[in-house]
Amino acid sequence: MSDKNNRRKIFVLGLCAITIVLASTIGTYAYFMTNLGREEKQELTVTTGKLALVFEDNSDGINAALSLGESVTKEFKIRNTGTQDVTTNMLFSEMINTYMEESLSYRLEYKTSVDGEWSNVETSNNNVPQSRKSAEKNLATNLNIPAGVTYYYKLTITFNDLDINQNVDIDAIFASKFKIGDAITPSKETLDYLEVVANKTTPNFVEPAMTDEGVFALEDDYGTSYYYRGAVTNNYVKFAGFYWRIIRINGDGSLRIIYDGTQGYANGVSNTGRLAYTGKAFNAQYNDAKYVGWMFGGAQGTASTSKSQAQTNTTNSDIKTLVDSWYKENIVEKNLSDKVSDTLFCNDRSTPGKEETGLSNDTGLGYGRNVTAYGAIARTNRWNTDLSKVNPIFTCPQKNDAFTVSDENKGNGDLTYPVGLITADEILAAGSGKYYATATSSGYLYKGSWYWSLSPYYINGSIAVVFNSSGRIGGMAVYEVTGAVAPVINLKPEYVKTMIGDGTINNPYRDINDIL
Repeated sequence: MSDKNNRRKIFVLGLCAITIVLASTIGTYAYFMTNLGREEKQELTVTTGKLALVFEDNSDGINAALSLGESVTKEFKIRNTGTQDVTTNMLFSEMINTYMEESLSYRLEYKTSVDGEWSNVETSNNNVPQSRKSAEKNLATNLNIPAGVTYYYKLTITFNDLDINQNVDIDAIFASKFKIGDAITPSKETLDYLEVVANKTTPNFVEPAMTDEGVFALEDDYGTSYYYRGAVTNNYVKFAGFYWRIIRINGDGSLRIIYDGTQGYANGVSNTGRLAYTGKAFNAQYNDAKYVGWMFGGAQGTASTSKSQAQTNTTNSDIKTLVDSWYKENIVEKNLSDKVSDTLFCNDRSTPGKEETGLSNDTGLGYGRNVTAYGAIARTNRWNTDLSKVNPIFTCPQKNDAFTVSDENKGNGDLTYPVGLITADEILAAGSGKYYATATSSGYLYKGSWYWSLSPYYINGSIAVVFNSSGRIGGMAVYEVTGAVAPVINLKPEYVKTMIGDGTINNPYRDINDIL
């Protein structure tokens, strides 16, 4: 290991004083690189509006030759000169990083005055993300800059001396610009409303919600999510020529909505028009644990030999291919892609084992034909007798199951389009009651047909099964061609804030230019 300590890498970090005045988005770039031998100036687009941030660098840049174990730091500040609080993300932009996973780490700190004490900014991963192609990666999320306040930041990047052979780092490359993400400024009225009306108690998830129980709060991977429960009548959305129902407001401010037809349907109406497709299988192949996946490892018809191989996201399920095609035709080709958020969809393939699932012969192995029950089984009370475990979650237990298009900080970056299906946890939270509870048609998710969810159920040794819903939770073999499809998307916060309406069937939330 002695010769590796003599290796040195050149790091160049340059940021210049920048003023950004914005309406709904803000963007600025600075160049940070190693091993490339050049610097480039920033490019930025300046727009006008009520929100204003000033991004200021403290010098012309840093040039540093780092040995293993050494660090380079950079200080800068962000001033909010506008009249509204702004929440934004800081990102690595157009980043390439071919170093080993733990070779480059970073720490972001902040203080609220020049003489103040530095405090850490919480980040989900302290390692600089890897990427062999130019990509956008989160550096820090949900940076809140109050109106009239200046925050001082310090970024420290360390070339770690690991207790392993690091020879592969000799020819590694790290190059990145830095970008401030979209401004997230949810309507104060909406936030106040949700805080007031959101029920502070935990609902009885065991029994179905027969009436409009209102709005409840539950943590997701981004923050606090507000979800609608029961026979609600104020969660209608019209978008892309279709009616949708709001499942929840995600923690990132985006709006998760489920397809509900080309016209508005009242609660309790059974109609196939509320579905994008009927008579579709989840996947034609079924005799392997991998077929519970939105995507899976290996080609169709080949057996999986390990859990990691079964859950490698290389091959689309049949239903994903269908839903992607629907999205391309109905969102992309209508030029509406910029309204849809890359908020994650969870295909929870975690295998908690028989103590949690209650399935006596559950191996927890998650591949081949090994009997395996998945995470949502435990939370919906299929086999266990402990009703206290009937509790939905909106967090995704395995990052590999958190499907996103380009976000590889919260998600896996394996999607082609930002579209998915509802989860068993969301069905439970919306008021279905535990597994196969007493049927009710009063809830807003009822459509009259059983439609597929994104949540794996189990493999019984020969047949893979996925959860489905008809307002209540059930399960169906993936090869069954009686399943229906209701796509789910997430609308961007900045688009949602421009919508008009009150969420009722006759006055749904919609684009200001959409005349009913």
